[in-house]
Amino acid sequence: KYDVVESYRMKDADYAIVGMGTVIDTAEATVDWIRDNLGVKVGAVHVTCFRPFPGPEIVAALKNVRTFSVVERMDNPMAQSNPLTREIKAAFADAMIGREGYPYIERIPQVYSGSVGLGSRDVRPGDIIAITRNMQAEDGLPYFVTGIKHPVALTVKEDPDIRPSGAFSMRGHSVGGFGSVTTNKIIATIAGDVFDKKVQAYPKYGSEKKGLPTTYYLTVADGRIRTHSELNFVEFVPVNDANAFLYGNPLKGLQPGGTVFINTPKTTPEEVWLNVPPQAKKIIRENNIRVMALDAAKIAREESPIPDLEVRMQGVVLLGVFLKVTPFAEEAGLTDEEVLAGVEKAVRKYFGKRGEAVVQANLRAIQRGYNEVFTLPEECLASDMTNPVLDPRADVQLFI
Repeated sequence: KYDVVESYRMKDADYAIVGMGTVIDTAEATVDWIRDNLGVKVGAVHVTCFRPFPGPEIVAALKNVRTFSVVERMDNPMAQSNPLTREIKAAFADAMIGREGYPYIERIPQVYSGSVGLGSRDVRPGDIIAITRNMQAEDGLPYFVTGIKHPVALTVKEDPDIRPSGAFSMRGHSVGGFGSVTTNKIIATIAGDVFDKKVQAYPKYGSEKKGLPTTYYLTVADGRIRTHSELNFVEFVPVNDANAFLYGNPLKGLQPGGTVFINTPKTTPEEVWLNVPPQAKKIIRENNIRVMALDAAKIAREESPIPDLEVRMQGVVLLGVFLKVTPFAEEAGLTDEEVLAGVEKAVRKYFGKRGEAVVQANLRAIQRGYNEVFTLPEECLASDMTNPVLDPRADVQLFI
């Protein structure tokens, strides 16, 4: 059930963020952080209905604040203001002249307007904090943008972790054609069912074709997950293709004590560690990161009911690894047998209509991922052994 206007922590607010859609989910979670860490009385107002426009309800929600910022995922430079901002200004004008049905007001709060999330960019917690600081400033910008380079772009000074307490997040690195999006959906659905948690899963990719890098994100938590952006704080990073270390830093944002999983045909800890680049080794040691490995491709080949599913079956193996890594089984006091029993129930729910052979193949793949993944021992991580790695981007000149 939704109201046409929903207020969050507005009873004592001096400032407010106003908008529509998921940007206000992020704003609400950031409001909590701002109040707890900066001591600023800020709230959020979510407009869930644009027509008929809920003018009286918006005025009632905002009439007592000093300043509010209306954020919209667009810019109409030829208009008086962007659409939602324009409607809210009109609503306050109607209230000021005493139009019937509107709350009585003696003043109109200062109204700021901003364009956020342009070009499908994320609206991050840091953006919400910057918008709040802009409202507090004596020389705050009445119109601003976030997330792009622009003369009126706000500067982001901090971008905190606003996930629910106890959340467990994953950022996976894969390549197009490996079924990463489907993998993420399966892991989210089954992990949510097994542990009775709230889940959020989404991919990041463009118009790439098979073979190019893709990234996918997953968060599991007890509480409502209100962030809608790329994750900068994660506890688990599966690397489906070890070449990810050559094209970036897949360990970025992995929290101290977190886990990285490497999908590799190497079968011993020493062989796996040899192929980790020196810079990644340094990060792993400094942050006490656990390294796990398994040949998921081999298991997928052996368990896939048909050859066409071999590549995508690697993601099902990853589900077994994910279940092994997460702390939820231990927190709930579940044994391995109880976890796998819950997995079977969820797998039958997800794949049951495709027949018993498919169900059994997926169950075997998950169980093997859960049981066969191995952890690199500390003495292995302490060594500096490294294989020479050919960077495909390097300019190699051959001579005789």
